[in-house]
Amino acid sequence: MSIQNFLVRAIALGAAMSSLIGGEMHIDVSSIIDRAAAEAILGGRVNDSTPRNVDGTDGYYSKCNYYSATPGKSLILRVYQAAPGFNAKQELDQVRASSGLTKSLSGLGDQAELSSGAASALSSNATMLSVVKGDTLITIGLRGLEEDLAVEKIKDVAQKILQHL
Repeated sequence: MSIQNFLVRAIALGAAMSSLIGGEMHIDVSSIIDRAAAEAILGGRVNDSTPRNVDGTDGYYSKCNYYSATPGKSLILRVYQAAPGFNAKQELDQVRASSGLTKSLSGLGDQAELSSGAASALSSNATMLSVVKGDTLITIGLRGLEEDLAVEKIKDVAQKILQHL
C-alpha cells in the first residue's frame, strides 16, 4: 500500500471516528423516525422534511420536523448530545423553566418530563416530552392529536430514539 493510499484510508477512518463523543455515536433522528414512521404517528401523509445534523461547540444536534400535508398536525424531533463540559440535564432544566407546568415520567432515560396543553404554555392540542439519558437530551413535540393518544405515541417515539444511544 502506498503512503498516499494509507493517508486516504487513515483520513476516512478518522472522519468516521470523529462522530464519537464520549464513546457514543452521533445519531440522525430522521433516520430513526423517518417519513413513513412520521406518517404512521400523525395518521396521514406528511410534507417533505429538512433534517439537520450539526456539530456545535457545545455538542451535536440532530433535528427534524414533520408537518402533515393537511394543516394541523406536526411532529418535532430534537436530539442534543452534549460535548464534554456541557450538561444535558441543565438543558432540560431550561426547557422546564420555559415550558411551565411539567409532569415527571418514569421508565424513560435518566429523567423525563412531559408538558401538554395551555397549562404548560403550549397550544391546547400540543404535547412535549423531554428525556435525558447520560449526556443526551431528546425533545419530542407532537401537535394535533388527542392528549392521551399523543402521550402514548410520544413515549413510543422516545423509546425508539433511546434504543440508538
